[in-house]
Amino acid sequence: MEIFLKTEDEIELMFKANRLVSKTLAELAKNVKPGVTTLQLDRIAEEFIRDHGAIPTFKNFPNPFGDPFPASICTSVNDVVVHGIPDDKTILKDGDIISIDCGTLLDGYNGDSCYTFCVGEVSPEIKRLLKTTKESLYIGIRNAVSGRPINGIGQSIQRYCEKQGYGVVRELTGHGIGKEMHEAPQVPNYDTGNSSVIMKAGMCIAIEPMITAGDRHIVLMPDRWTIKTRDGKPAAHFEHTIAIREGEAEILSTFEEIEQLEGTLY
Repeated sequence: MEIFLKTEDEIELMFKANRLVSKTLAELAKNVKPGVTTLQLDRIAEEFIRDHGAIPTFKNFPNPFGDPFPASICTSVNDVVVHGIPDDKTILKDGDIISIDCGTLLDGYNGDSCYTFCVGEVSPEIKRLLKTTKESLYIGIRNAVSGRPINGIGQSIQRYCEKQGYGVVRELTGHGIGKEMHEAPQVPNYDTGNSSVIMKAGMCIAIEPMITAGDRHIVLMPDRWTIKTRDGKPAAHFEHTIAIREGEAEILSTFEEIEQLEGTLY
């Protein structure tokens, strides 16, 4: 697949799409609390996105089996790694964590970001998992430099997380992003040993470490969307969309508003 380099005008449009994703996640942060259902969160997100003139990209997005995703956000609770489907049966409770992955299509360009939230009081062990995963995202971003192999991103994430005793999911990756939600290249979170793809200024990619408290193995549930850890231990997921520059990468999404609301939990 061809890798599309973006112009400055295109990067500006992607910045706007990604900042809307970030604002949506911040709006959801106000509502992540015990007693709330994941379907309630989905309705808040869809209304917020559409009120701001965008389309929730995830809604009806097909999986490899051709099944359309039935919601506007992915809500992955505890041992769900990714692609959790919002419903009225999953009620958040004190001590849970929930990864909310969100995408928007605004003026023809996509935004994509994910944040793992604490529900009420969460154990120190879980906070450590979240802290490590979030830190690994920024370590990956620091290694996203024009002229270097894209594999360096995954190398740095894997090294950091495995040193802390965590598992790094192999079967799911980050991705290029632009007019399409998923474009080339793939952005693995581990060392693939492949240094053939070199980053160039103008590439836009989503980096999204998916890190497990136990081993790295995952299972696909019968709904053909929900992916859980095989050992039932929790997982965390953080994601930013970035633009590769000649020097330091530009982060197009932001966690600032979420972190202002949450304080320094981790």
